[in-house]
Amino acid sequence: MTLRATVRPYRPEDRDALFDICVRTAHDGGDSRHVYPDLELMPSIFAAPYAVLEPELAFVVDDGERAVGYVVGTADTASFVKRFRTEWLPTLADRYPLPEREPTTPSEAMVDLMHRPERMLLDELAEYPAHLHIDLLPSHQRLGHGRELMDALFAALRSAGVPRVHLGMVTANTPARAFYDRLGFHVIPVTDPGPLTYLGRSTA
Repeated sequence: MTLRATVRPYRPEDRDALFDICVRTAHDGGDSRHVYPDLELMPSIFAAPYAVLEPELAFVVDDGERAVGYVVGTADTASFVKRFRTEWLPTLADRYPLPEREPTTPSEAMVDLMHRPERMLLDELAEYPAHLHIDLLPSHQRLGHGRELMDALFAALRSAGVPRVHLGMVTANTPARAFYDRLGFHVIPVTDPGPLTYLGRSTA
């Protein structure tokens, strides 16, 4: 008998699965190992700091053996940026020192990004204080788990009194955009979005 995957709160013992999911979905929604060979890099920017700093806003899909998907977020982006700078970044300084030159590889570009958490503070996003990251292994996509994860996060944000949430997605990841559209996200125009599209919605 196969157990149905269920959504539950993140636990510290999910760390390895969290990192694995992030790595396998970090390149436009696909496996990133050929682009970022350091398997700690992407999770250290886009997954782990949320699970550590705001574990009450971290949820996973558990297939009965391990986590196969997650959503992580922050209730207040401005506060998160400060904590990333003062609490999280110092734990990474030895492994990922501040770059001394312009990045020339994808990994170097991500390390540079890591050291600039203030990039998340955009005037156009001020009315959407929360933000999130969601990832599911390909084997568990298109089964309703993404919506279940989002519902869990939205409920937690509502309980915390947060009215709206945003996310930044790689514009080239068209399957992800279709998913967000189905969930009622809308485009938030940003002056210089770069390779990203910013989306937002109410937590209601």
